[in-house]
Amino acid sequence: MSNETKMQSPHHVVIVGGGFGGLYAAQALGKAPVKVTLIDKRNFHLFQPLLYQVATGKLSPGDISSPLRGILSRNKNTKVLMGEVTGIDSKQQKIQLHDEELDYDSLIVATGVSHHYFGNDQWAQKAPGLKTIEDALEMRRRIFSAFEAAEKETDPEKRRAWLTFVLVGGGPTGVELAGSLAELAYRALKEDFRNIDTSETKILLLEGMDRILPPYTPELSAQAKASLEHLGVMVQTGTLVTNIEDNLVTMRRGEQIEQISAQTILWAAGMKASGMGAVLAESTGVELDRAGRVIVQPDLSVAGHPNIFAIGDLANFPHQYENGKPLPGVAPVAMQQGSYVARLLKKRLEGKTIPPFHYSDYGSLAVIGRNAAVADLGFIKFAGFPAWLAWVFIHILFLIEFDNKLLVMIQWGWDYLSRQGGARLITNQSTQPPTPVEEEEDCRRPVKV
Repeated sequence: MSNETKMQSPHHVVIVGGGFGGLYAAQALGKAPVKVTLIDKRNFHLFQPLLYQVATGKLSPGDISSPLRGILSRNKNTKVLMGEVTGIDSKQQKIQLHDEELDYDSLIVATGVSHHYFGNDQWAQKAPGLKTIEDALEMRRRIFSAFEAAEKETDPEKRRAWLTFVLVGGGPTGVELAGSLAELAYRALKEDFRNIDTSETKILLLEGMDRILPPYTPELSAQAKASLEHLGVMVQTGTLVTNIEDNLVTMRRGEQIEQISAQTILWAAGMKASGMGAVLAESTGVELDRAGRVIVQPDLSVAGHPNIFAIGDLANFPHQYENGKPLPGVAPVAMQQGSYVARLLKKRLEGKTIPPFHYSDYGSLAVIGRNAAVADLGFIKFAGFPAWLAWVFIHILFLIEFDNKLLVMIQWGWDYLSRQGGARLITNQSTQPPTPVEEEEDCRRPVKV
């Protein structure tokens, strides 16, 4: 492209990632005098906070997914590409995909995070995490296959292993997954089997710190623990997993080493930045934190590159709190950052600027189970049914498209009245339910208001 042609072309904003941050940036730029290209490996936006409900059969993948092209179809300045960025040339202002190269004037990178096994990546096949639709469907397959295998198992010890579920990580993802799994085992499936009593299911939630939900106040953490235990979940804090092998989970509590046999192990203990963090570091020299997140400037740009931005979970924004603590990896942070960068770019085109980014924290919510949740809205903290009701309405509000809101409302209403989940399908299965040998061969964020 010649310089003359480039000068005549509108300012080109390339957005990498169609999650909350990237999508909100694209939507906010919809009527701006720019050309927008949104690139994502998938052709849909995923409402990640409800992935655990797909994993436990309460919702279907389509209930929490929306096609990116459909969402942005009214933005005539926006093009959506399904592809994966493999490199960035910050000097030439180009990005490389597998099969093409694109020029950019401004670049927004919002590719999120992936699972973190703290140096034990071999655990990934044995303890899947929960970040994608595929993860949720794999969890769902393992959960429901475990009950099916237990129904056919005649050996009491092996049956107990099939009915034992270990969840590693007591953050919001682990807590919500444990509560949903308990409701499934102790209520929804209660009358569905003939050879097993699903109320004998053993659900262990393991957390390395001294309490679950560490971002919340100790009082709300204690209430969440009590609610989980009321549902039947065994909560073990101060517990570190040291090995996962041969369907045995080895854990350490103080000086005590324990082992438990479990056919289903689910991971919710840690996250690390996507590989785009390393790509940005290689291209720009930007500093990364220990989790691989990009340490951004007060305006969310990359140091030395004012036209490159990192937002959402990929970004470490240490400028808001005096102790340098980064903003939490939650959906509203990404939403606000996407909208901020779009506003900043529009002002720059007018020769103006805006103040540094500041996150407006309206509170946090985490659900434990039916009529049970915890809420910290800053000026007030509460739990139980009022918190659960607030959680329901806020999640419906944040769902992207109207048909998703309607479908989820109907499904939740039916589930509440009937206690029957809506999508208990075992899929992604080549032949039959996994055996212990097959399993050996074979990963949410709190929603802030």
